[in-house]
Amino acid sequence: MAKADLLKALIHSHFEEDRERFNSLALQIAAQEARLGHMNVAGDIKGLVDKNRDRAKKNVVMLPGFDEMVAKVEKNHKLSELVSSSGMKNQIGRLLLEYRQRDTLQKHGLSFRRKILLAGPPGTGKTMTASILATELQLPSYVILMDRVVQKYMGETSAKLRQVFDIIREQRGVYLFDEFDAIGGERSKENDVGEMRRVVNTFLQFLENDFSESFIVAATNNIKLLDQALFRRFDDVLMYTLPTEEEAKRLILNTLGTFLGEQKLTGLPQGIENLSQAELVQIAKETIKDAILSGERTINLKILSNHLLDKLAFQEKLKA
Repeated sequence: MAKADLLKALIHSHFEEDRERFNSLALQIAAQEARLGHMNVAGDIKGLVDKNRDRAKKNVVMLPGFDEMVAKVEKNHKLSELVSSSGMKNQIGRLLLEYRQRDTLQKHGLSFRRKILLAGPPGTGKTMTASILATELQLPSYVILMDRVVQKYMGETSAKLRQVFDIIREQRGVYLFDEFDAIGGERSKENDVGEMRRVVNTFLQFLENDFSESFIVAATNNIKLLDQALFRRFDDVLMYTLPTEEEAKRLILNTLGTFLGEQKLTGLPQGIENLSQAELVQIAKETIKDAILSGERTINLKILSNHLLDKLAFQEKLKA
């Protein structure tokens, strides 16, 4: 946007009392000044915006319905705990780096990635990633309760989405929209109703106009269900897959810890790479429970293998 247009839009947002729009436009002007080498001017503008935001936060009253739609999560996970490909860890590491260096990026007119879409089968680490972002950046972690946001009538859902994005703006944190396809479904599907298409449009508008410093993380088990327009609104898309055989073994080893003793992790059934990370962790923990209840200090590898075989057999029954 040309500088003259920015100034006109800035004045218009002031008279419309659209504070967030005003702040966003002011930061865009600061970015333009930074690109021209006017770093002092850019810094002064950003400082004024930050001061205005701080003053506004002091007068914030938590919105009604916070506890109904947004749940605080206390789980703490570190990046080192994630058993995944090096590429996935590098992507998450880059998100952490950009957030920590966001002031440096903004001085050069660049934005940091904070609107993230996570896609992949259940139990592959999507929820854990949101927890990792919160833990590593020392931010509070929240989950949006989609069943309480999505209402029978579009107007009610849009109003609740507005409340959620107000909370995101006023309370910095990591916000996870789990089961995101509940509102992000493809608008062109023939069996979709016009009401839900408008909900998707509303979400897109709120997402595009959000200039907070919160992380917005959307997770879906089936990316094919999502509206294609969503992808370009997110700063990054992380694709999750089931673990490789080597990753599956490493995850079991990490979970068993000292309960493996001096044993080697051998004799595992074929096909464990068809189980999700969450299923593998659960099976390893069940085997530890068996050892504890039997009064043993180490797990029985045969019992571990049987638990894995039972889970694989259950999967085959579901496919039949």
